[in-house]
Amino acid sequence: MLKKFAIFTIILAFTASCGGAFKPKKVDTRETPISAQERARKNINEGKGTSIGDIVTGGRGGRTTYEFSTSNVMWRASLEILDFLPLNTVDYSGGMIITDWYSDSSSNESLKITIRFLANEIASENLKIIIHKKTCTNINSCKTTLLKNSKISEELLASILRRAAILEKETDIKKKK
Repeated sequence: MLKKFAIFTIILAFTASCGGAFKPKKVDTRETPISAQERARKNINEGKGTSIGDIVTGGRGGRTTYEFSTSNVMWRASLEILDFLPLNTVDYSGGMIITDWYSDSSSNESLKITIRFLANEIASENLKIIIHKKTCTNINSCKTTLLKNSKISEELLASILRRAAILEKETDIKKKK
């Protein structure tokens, strides 16, 4: 009985996969370009895919310059300054670093720091630092507040800018050698 059920299940699975959503669409060959480049361009215009050339050139037909996180001094400086904190999200392409909640073991307050990169140049207006403070009276009762214009964010910004300037100077010296 078990063998018959297994065979029936396998046959049912094979026959069910032959129809329905898995049937190929009928294509009018008069509307399909012959050239591979023309077909690829048509697919891209219809939102069906992309080509390696468009990925590399960014769809502009020219070259794209890639900047890796190791060459961005603001990014490296921020990670070095925050190296003692547990990191929750580190997204170079999105330009964001978010730490996890951090507190001293004896404190009922914890901080969460978010750094948003607005540009790669070393300047205070190119970083947005957001600090949240969580105060817990017990494990089920916590209050979270946004610290605006706090001394912590000012000191953090100054430290990151100072470290980025040092890293940029070191990078320039290495390039000259």
